[in-house]
Order: sequence, then C-alpha cells, then structure tokens
Amino acid sequence: MSCSTGSSCTPVPSHKQRRSSRRSAGCWGTLGTDSQALSALGRFQTLPLEIFHMVLNYLSVKDISMLSMVSKTLSQHLIHYISTSAGTRRLLLQDFHNLELPGRREGASVLEHYKSLGLLFKRCTLLLPTRDRLKYVHKVLSEVSCFKLSGCASPLHCLGLKCYGVFLQILTAGWDELECHRVFNFLWELSNLARKVQTVVSSRAGSARKLELRIRLYCRRVLLNHWIHRSDSAFWLTRILKPWPIVNQARLLYIIFGPVSSLDGHVVWQKMIEGPTDETSLKGLAEAIKLLYGTEAREWTADDVISLVDELSVVPQEWLMENNARLLLLSGNNICFTFMASKAVNGRAVELARLMVFMTLVCEKDLYCMDWVVRMMQKVCRVFSTPWERNNFLQCLENAFAHMLMDMLQAVLAGGHDEEDNSFLNLFHLVNAQANFHKEILYLAMRSNPSTT
Repeated sequence: MSCSTGSSCTPVPSHKQRRSSRRSAGCWGTLGTDSQALSALGRFQTLPLEIFHMVLNYLSVKDISMLSMVSKTLSQHLIHYISTSAGTRRLLLQDFHNLELPGRREGASVLEHYKSLGLLFKRCTLLLPTRDRLKYVHKVLSEVSCFKLSGCASPLHCLGLKCYGVFLQILTAGWDELECHRVFNFLWELSNLARKVQTVVSSRAGSARKLELRIRLYCRRVLLNHWIHRSDSAFWLTRILKPWPIVNQARLLYIIFGPVSSLDGHVVWQKMIEGPTDETSLKGLAEAIKLLYGTEAREWTADDVISLVDELSVVPQEWLMENNARLLLLSGNNICFTFMASKAVNGRAVELARLMVFMTLVCEKDLYCMDWVVRMMQKVCRVFSTPWERNNFLQCLENAFAHMLMDMLQAVLAGGHDEEDNSFLNLFHLVNAQANFHKEILYLAMRSNPSTT
C-alpha cells in the first residue's frame, strides 16, 4: 500500500513540472524553467512568443512603455521585441518628409511618437549601465539614415533630426552630469563631429557650405533645441564649444546661431559686414550669449563670454559697428555693461564712445527708449577711476557724434539719391538720435537740480 501510494503520488507533481517546463520553453525560449521568471511574466507566460508580439502590436507605444515597468523579465522581452524586424517596422516610423498632416501642427504626430519611443527606451533599459544603454539605442536606431549628420539628402525639409533630438531629450532627462557627458562623447564620436567641425572652423568662411548647414542642423535639432531648462541647454552648448580655442568658438557659434539664407538655409557670412542688419538675424546669437553668461553656465566666466563676443565681432571680418551695438542691446543689460566697462578699464575711450553713439542710433531706429542709453552711460562713467578719464570719455562721445554726422552728410552729398541709397535716411536717424539722447541728458540734469526750475 505504502509503495503504491508513493508511486501514485510522486509522479503527479513531477509530471506537472515537466509539462510546465515544456510550455515555458516552447513559448519563451530564453526563460527555461526559472519559476521566478515565469511568475514575473504573469498571465503572459501562457502565450507563445509570437502571440505575445501580436498583442504588443495592438498596444500604443506609451502602453508598451508602461508594460516594461512590470518586471525585469518582461522588460527584457520587450527589448527583444524592439530589436525584431516586426518591432522595428512598427516602432521606427520614418515618415520624416511628409510634413502636410491635416489638422495637426507640422510633423506633430511623428514628433509625439518619438517622444513616446524615448520613454519606452528609457524604461526598458533602466537597469543597464549608461554605456550599454547607448549601445543598444544605437543598434536599434542605426538603420534610420535621417538620424545621421549626413544621412538625409534634404535635411532642411526633414524631421529626422528633430525626432532624434526629442527622443534623446526624453531618454536622458534626469540623468546626472557624468552620464550626460558620456552621451555627448558617444554622439560626438558616432557622428565624427570633431573632424567635421575642425574642417569648417579652419576653412575659408563659406567654402564648405553644405557641411556648415549639416553641423548647424545637427547641433540645434539634436543637441540644443528640445531642452526645457536653461541649465540643460547651457550644458550641451558648453560641450559643443569648450573643446575649441576661442577663435574657433566664435566661428562655430556663428555657424550654429548666425543668420542664414531664406532660400537654401546656408550661413550668410557677409551679413554683418556689408550693411546694417535686423534683430531677427542677431536674435539667435544674442540668446546663445545670454545663455553662456547666465548662472546656468558654470564653466564660463564673465571674461570668457566678453572675449567670445569680442572675437565674434570679427567673424569672418570686422562687423559694422551698428551691428555690434545691436547685438549687445539684444544680449541684455548685464552683458552690455560688462562689455563696455571692459573697454573703459582698458583705456579704449575712443572705441567706447563710437559704440555708445551707435547704441543711440540703434535705439532710435528700433524704437527703444533713449533713457536706457543715458543710464548705461552713467554706469560706464562710474567705472573710470579719475575725473579726467571720465571727462575725456565724454569729450570723445561728443566728437564721435560730430564725426559721424559729418561722414553721413558727406555720403548724402556724394550719393545718387536713388531708391537703394539709404544715406539720407541714416543721417535723419542719427540727427534724431543725437537730439533725443541730449534731451534725456537735459531732463536728467533738470531733475537732479530742481532749484533751477
């Protein structure tokens, strides 16, 4: 009896265990007989692998990313699914050139898709070291040519780099600085950016126009444009600029943020040299300078930024002084004062006076309040260490007004007065600028001495 009981009882659990093992091996392959792995799969353990993949096809990318948080085992199977041809076809949308989407913002749906995909990759690879996460991401995304610096034949009309940028932004959000350094170095080597940047910063301006355009688009769309916090933007811009000498930094800054042609998107190198430009052409450069000067950019000192602005004003040749003045105005009070104060400290009173005159001209043309220039002049005057230096600067300022008026009057008298000749208009603006500047000084003098009224 005891023997028969034993023989009738012991085969039952062993038989069940063998059947469970066969089912596990047949459905999931890599799991074997690990009971912990089976429990981690929950009810999905009863499905063959092919059926599980079919189920995933009915889930949104956000739902799949939520599923990846259930267990480590399930996350590993999702990583495998992403790498399959079916998963790649389903997840790696490549409709980057069809920008006309009815009822939606340009490219909005594909951008949202890659935001969700970035979250999926972030969650699936959560337990992997940073290096392995990056290798896996590269392995999956390497087939998408539009994600590469030179991979698309029509980069201006392609959303590929934007999608790659939002994907990386979601993937790396919250990573510490050391991990972000690794991400940048990985991308830097992967795209061979060092050699390509070296080519454009050491060549004659405009001689590698297509490469300049591709570097601009890659840096802006992949590395810079998608960050919410200024500290993140400052970090990535610093990574791009810091490896280079200041001369190359200025050149690279102009390539990334300088004015471009509305026709073909190429960098317009002569814009700052040939004539006065507008705020739109300088806005990108001004925002980049403010970012580097702010408290978020810890690796830059005030002297670093001022030296960069000074170097920028001769890229590729010396700018018109009016364009210098407009850039400083757009860069904000702190940068503007620091830049002018450095000239005062270094004894460059004549250059400082001319710059101040052009600031009055820009304020008149662009409809800024003239009292701003007067207050800036007061602050600069306090920098001079002796009354003689201050008085000398004020004399240089009046001389600069006189010389500029005479130069512009001479240009008017020598000009042909056709529609393209702006000499008379410039003279008109300068006369008004001088009148309004001195009017604000008179108002200030009268307010400080009320007894004279």
